[in-house]
Amino acid sequence: MCLSIPGKIESITGDDLLTKKGRVNFGGIVKEVSLAYVPEAQVGEYVIVHVGFAISRVNEHEAHKVFEYLEEMGELEELE
Repeated sequence: MCLSIPGKIESITGDDLLTKKGRVNFGGIVKEVSLAYVPEAQVGEYVIVHVGFAISRVNEHEAHKVFEYLEEMGELEELE
């Protein structure tokens, strides 16, 4: 089973699809991820991330619901 996690984009670097990356906050854990698949994503938006790649945008309400479920299951520690 594959798991994708929502996170909020804090900053973006890079000018083209190959180098565009974002610092994404996953409930306090910040990771750098590729934004090649969602080049339209902007700072402050939420994206779904799988194995280091943002694969889609998601609204804030849905992102928070997923975080609640992960906390209930004790799965947020996996991100660290």
